[in-house]
Amino acid sequence: MRLARLTYYLSGGCPPGSTHHHPGCRDQRPPRLAEPVMLPGGMYFSGESQIWTGGVAFYDPSAPGEVAGRAYLLTAGQFADVAAQEMHRPPDLDLDLATVLRTGRAQVGPGRYETLVLVGHHTEVPVLTFTAPWTMADVELSAPSGGYLAMLAAGLREAHGWSARRIADYLATRPGAAGTWRPEAVERLLTEERTSDRADAGRASWAR
Repeated sequence: MRLARLTYYLSGGCPPGSTHHHPGCRDQRPPRLAEPVMLPGGMYFSGESQIWTGGVAFYDPSAPGEVAGRAYLLTAGQFADVAAQEMHRPPDLDLDLATVLRTGRAQVGPGRYETLVLVGHHTEVPVLTFTAPWTMADVELSAPSGGYLAMLAAGLREAHGWSARRIADYLATRPGAAGTWRPEAVERLLTEERTSDRADAGRASWAR
């Protein structure tokens, strides 16, 4: 949900907190539009991130509830390249979107982020995302790491402008995080993230 982090997928590079270098998209132009959205369905944590450790966030469009997200206006080629990079594959092939646009869902590979979902339309533009081929009920849940939650929290703050308490309540009650993370602990992560951002800004100002 953070535009700065998406920019690494578009332009290439290694984002803060990660050791993975993104090759970037074939078309490296920034998104023409970015808007907060609420998607029908549920978000949960499962598996284990190779970069962050702990559970990874997945979207289950069949689950009850709503999921906070951010919609970016990208080209079809950029969407394909971002999806490829999420699967650590070279961004060099376009996706055939005919099936997902017609049926609402298409599995283009076996990976955990290779199932395309048509969430709806915004001003006649299809809203697409990618997630796992399974549902929340099919897998074992696992708690996310503090660093991963801090990244999601910062994204929610940037995209939706929510208060720290609302963000903490939202993340701490997602399946996988619930029972391991309390809202107070998640709220502290967001406070620490803000302190870190201010320190980075201060160092940058001093360097100039």
